[in-house]
Amino acid sequence: MSQPTAPQPAKLVIGVFTNDQQLFSPVLEGMTKLFGDIDLISPWIPFDYTSYYEREMGPGLMRRMAAFKPLIEQNSLSEIKIKTNAIEHEFSKDQKRSINIDPGFMLRERFVLATGKNFAHRIYIGDHIYADLTLIFQKGSFQSLPWTYPDYQAKEMQSFLYRVRNKYIKDITKTEF
Repeated sequence: MSQPTAPQPAKLVIGVFTNDQQLFSPVLEGMTKLFGDIDLISPWIPFDYTSYYEREMGPGLMRRMAAFKPLIEQNSLSEIKIKTNAIEHEFSKDQKRSINIDPGFMLRERFVLATGKNFAHRIYIGDHIYADLTLIFQKGSFQSLPWTYPDYQAKEMQSFLYRVRNKYIKDITKTEF
């Protein structure tokens, strides 16, 4: 029989994409008020889903990622997604989003994103939110899955996520006995 164990705290990672890069600073300010100080921030990364999101958000979308200093409980991901959805709504114009915010978390063995969209591989976590297992870490590197979005498979993104994972390991090691 398996014995339940407490889950490890996770490193909160939030991606923001927009075609108006000036929105990033006020969005980031709002997120730091909710989730704490920033640990790491990525450069702007080209976003490859323009055909899907262009209708709502326009062309020229770019993504930026932020990892937060405070570790989070894994079961808080749905609550965090609800809060980031509220920020998206705050910056909407004419019922269309100007920004898209994707929260997730990093552990040693995986990177998970929150979404409001159900699909076969997504697990319901409450509050109308699902967890998407986006990447797994095996044999010293991130491994994509059949459903991993192309931008999370890209070198620029994974380079940033390696930095986040390494920082997470340092942070979690400090809390372990």
